[in-house]
Amino acid sequence: MRSYEPHDADAAADIVRAAAARTEHLRLVGGGTKAGIGRPAQNPASEDEATLSTAGLSGITLYEPAEMVVSALAGTPLAEVQALLTGRGQMLPFEPMDHRRLMGTDGTPSFGAVASTNTSGPRRINAGAARDSLIGVRFVNGRGEIIKSGGRVMKNVTGLDLVKLMAGAWGTLGLLTEVTFKVLPVQERISTLVFSGLDDARAVAALAAALGSPFELTGAAHLPAGIGGPEARTALRVEGFSDSVAYRLGELTTLLRRFGAPEIVEGDTGTDLWTGIRDAVPLAEPAGAAIWRISTAPTHGPALTASIAAKREARWFYDWGGGLIWLATAAEGDAGAAAVRAAVKAQGGHATLVRAPDAVRAAVPVFEPLSEPLMRITAGLKAAHDPVGVFNPGRMYAGI
Repeated sequence: MRSYEPHDADAAADIVRAAAARTEHLRLVGGGTKAGIGRPAQNPASEDEATLSTAGLSGITLYEPAEMVVSALAGTPLAEVQALLTGRGQMLPFEPMDHRRLMGTDGTPSFGAVASTNTSGPRRINAGAARDSLIGVRFVNGRGEIIKSGGRVMKNVTGLDLVKLMAGAWGTLGLLTEVTFKVLPVQERISTLVFSGLDDARAVAALAAALGSPFELTGAAHLPAGIGGPEARTALRVEGFSDSVAYRLGELTTLLRRFGAPEIVEGDTGTDLWTGIRDAVPLAEPAGAAIWRISTAPTHGPALTASIAAKREARWFYDWGGGLIWLATAAEGDAGAAAVRAAVKAQGGHATLVRAPDAVRAAVPVFEPLSEPLMRITAGLKAAHDPVGVFNPGRMYAGI
């Protein structure tokens, strides 16, 4: 398989134009840590497929701490950007997940892939997803044209909002060459209330009560018994100035007293807890299990998991107050697709098969199946931005 590694946007555009002219498919690659997510290559043995890597597009192009904005080329290691921000007491607001433990991959997560896959973590309930902090992109479309959209401020969009469109497109609409994010200050104190022994329904009730309070959580998760520890744990994270955190911890403890007396967790113990939740570490083993990422209304989470568990053996935990479910089940057969899709249809939401063998991901829908009107819109967007179908054909939906 041919491989291309341009070192600037102009070179990338030249490669894409040439590929489009000869109808060559390009599989876009960043750090390779999420390569196993999505449908397998539509034509894996085709001589008309090549790899286009962003590894050569590396470097921080703008950092304005006072304006709280950072730009970098798409192949820049995420860790490099985070180290720069940490040195100035700042951070990416949305707490991007690191997929390496879950996917069993090496490589280095890239800055552009964070935008392309809309990768977000536990802080999404407070700060929004990656797309909510993404304010500018440069990308090469399927015609080999270099497109710039957005800029250095949140309200800098005219016409089509291509910034948000590219976030979560998984490289099917264009090759990101540079991305710009808003950043936030690191908080003075980070503390977590941990309640022990709650079942799923009571845990989600506790999370809902806390999230409905005025005490501003930045994390709300529940790990059932046997998931990362012998006893069930329900975690509520609070951040801010020390006095504010102390006040809110006290008020939350009072508000939630019917759920028991919580432990306050801070320092490395708290950091490790939320890193594990962010990266779905409790379900990373056994490596052969299929992994589903399910979004639903938070209060529907326990009923949804119970419905799946009634049909097949499964393990799971909840993030986002119960609205995000990470679920592991056997990879044999359809990897639980029928049970998961039925439960999602009954309770509302959508599900993505994050980890499964190639044969399974080729046979069942990986991303939530779209209605006919939404599929027409999706196909139309693909045709408008990538008319020849150069980029990642079929990665999200067959034929697109």
